[in-house]
Amino acid sequence: MNLPAPIASLLERLLASWRERAVALKAVSFALVGLINTAVDATIFFTLLAFVTSSLAIANVTAWFVANSGSYVMNSLTTFSAETGGRLRFKDYAGFVGSGIVAVTASTITVVVAAQFMPVWAAKGIAILVSFAVNFSITHLVVFRPKGDVQTPRA
Repeated sequence: MNLPAPIASLLERLLASWRERAVALKAVSFALVGLINTAVDATIFFTLLAFVTSSLAIANVTAWFVANSGSYVMNSLTTFSAETGGRLRFKDYAGFVGSGIVAVTASTITVVVAAQFMPVWAAKGIAILVSFAVNFSITHLVVFRPKGDVQTPRA
């Protein structure tokens, strides 16, 4: 089965990174930064629900935006410092926000649907795991890929 070129390219990069164990180390670093951001996210989420809004979606998106901005700074300076040179750039931030929008969409859908079947705290926990998987994949493979890793279109 032939995959479309962009998907095949992403798959090739992922497999090469995994063989070099670079992806495993970055995932651990990303997860450690994520623990800090999870605490920020959850604190803001539950504070907003308690004092500001009863909307799960509004609380989730607001909490995500604050945590995502902190995540960009920490990941640029640690996890992906080789790719960023330890510098913060608007272009990288925009890509990071873009990947985060995909992740927060998945997270919001997850928390709203899961909360129909379980307590909100458990639904939020599942949403955090979904967000991690989506966000790390896009961040590693697209946003902060090494500068020399430019793929040329295949005929």
